[in-house]
Amino acid sequence: MTGSSGYAPPAFVGAIRLDLSKNEGRAPCGLDLIRSVAGLSELARYPDLKELQSALAATYGVSAERVLVTAGADDALLRLCLLQLRRTNGEAKKRALVAAPTFEMIPRYVGVAGGDLVTVPWPSGAFPTDALLAAASEHTSLVVVVSPNNPTGAIATYADVARIARGLPNACVVLDAAYAEYGGEDLVSEVQRLPNVVVVRTLSKAWGLAGLRVGCAIASADVLQQLHAAGNPMPVSIASARLAVRWLQTGRDYVAAHVAWVCQKRVELARRLRCLGVAPSEPCQGNFLLVRGVRPEWLTRALAAFGIAVRRFPGQADLRDAVRIGVPSEQGGYDELVAALEVVLAPQALLFDMDGVLADVTASYRQAIVQTAASFGVVVTPADVTAAKARGDANDDWQLTRSLMAARGVSRDLAEVVAQFERRYEQLRDGERLLVAAEQLRGWRRRMPLAVVTGRPREQAEYFLAQFEIRDLFDAVVCREDAALKPDPAPVKLAMERLGVRSAWMLGDTIDDLDAARGAGALPIGVGSQLIEQRAACVLTRSADVEGGL
Repeated sequence: MTGSSGYAPPAFVGAIRLDLSKNEGRAPCGLDLIRSVAGLSELARYPDLKELQSALAATYGVSAERVLVTAGADDALLRLCLLQLRRTNGEAKKRALVAAPTFEMIPRYVGVAGGDLVTVPWPSGAFPTDALLAAASEHTSLVVVVSPNNPTGAIATYADVARIARGLPNACVVLDAAYAEYGGEDLVSEVQRLPNVVVVRTLSKAWGLAGLRVGCAIASADVLQQLHAAGNPMPVSIASARLAVRWLQTGRDYVAAHVAWVCQKRVELARRLRCLGVAPSEPCQGNFLLVRGVRPEWLTRALAAFGIAVRRFPGQADLRDAVRIGVPSEQGGYDELVAALEVVLAPQALLFDMDGVLADVTASYRQAIVQTAASFGVVVTPADVTAAKARGDANDDWQLTRSLMAARGVSRDLAEVVAQFERRYEQLRDGERLLVAAEQLRGWRRRMPLAVVTGRPREQAEYFLAQFEIRDLFDAVVCREDAALKPDPAPVKLAMERLGVRSAWMLGDTIDDLDAARGAGALPIGVGSQLIEQRAACVLTRSADVEGGL
């Protein structure tokens, strides 16, 4: 078999606590829905979907004979593509017409059905009805209107749909209204007067039942008969059907309150983003916002570092500069998102670990560990040190040296190890190099305060800064005498307190640095080691590369 690969949900680095990448609605509560299907003897039988069909019809204000239950909106869209784009021998290839950017599965389904996809630009604003009609041809058999549009949130009006339906009477016009609850104007009742229009709805979004995979197509009886024959005659399990019916009957007020809350927070979030220098696409009528002019990979990874997933679109040329941010369904999630966005988009300070970030310690601290171990007859290699740093909880080089020796069967008092270590480091420290040009640091200092957060003793930290004449560039220097060592967030918090800031980026070269940053609410940025990639917002080759994110 040939063709494009199947859809796979985006993967994120690290643990995601708040997934805003898929636009699911708020889960039902206040009712134990599971009890509505528990112990059903019908589970052994194929489902009868008449009750669900009637419940959906009542919800959308149509007659039951105009409703076909499908496995989510996707099932309905695929059936429509297969039905409208198939061709007989000798027949010219049929075309589907869509305003783009659009729901990413539509091009896939058009391809599966063997049709050609024709797109008309719709980056934002009013629906491009004139352009879409102009792009139609005798081979156009399917037009898909996604409103509110995913991913932009823009909407088409009844006048737009009616003009298209009447202008292309031989084509099937599909209104994908998955987000209609959030969009104000529901067109279902009006478009019923248009015989070549099919409306697709879903319970995955506002109704919060994405896991049940329940949707429907709303059209004339003739069209539904053909759609029924184009797919699985029993697309929804009896358990899903019973749960959906119960929620449709009892959850209307809950869903209405959820929609009202999301619409309010959507406005607030748009205002917050504009204050942070990011302009969302307007108007937006979904449960999400699309922002452009950002570095999508940077923003998605930065938010993922705080456990928040948002969506970028690397495979879509018209969305390469865009990120879609779902509106959280709960106040706690909303507050968490806003706090993370403020840190990511508007840092008030830059914090630097010293070793491996400001200072090249390959020939000093790292070598002092190797030489100290050797003085006790223990072979420790630079690779051993790197591996230990990568595992974490290894910010204290004295303790690290002692533990590496102990792992090789040699136990010594910490005082002995420290004495040997310090003697060797004194001989090596003048071999350290500055990893960030002083002029670069001065440029950042003109924009925001800088601080050092290091596990070095103060005397050694101050010696390095003075050696390269950069001490005056740092408004705070937090050393091992000032607070608990990383990965404890205390030194990062102390640095931010001394700077008088609420948001900061922290550059570090170990997991300990990154965990300390995250614990203090700072953005963790890894420098120089792919071993820490899974705990960082991003990994830079060198510290100076952070300029690209500012």
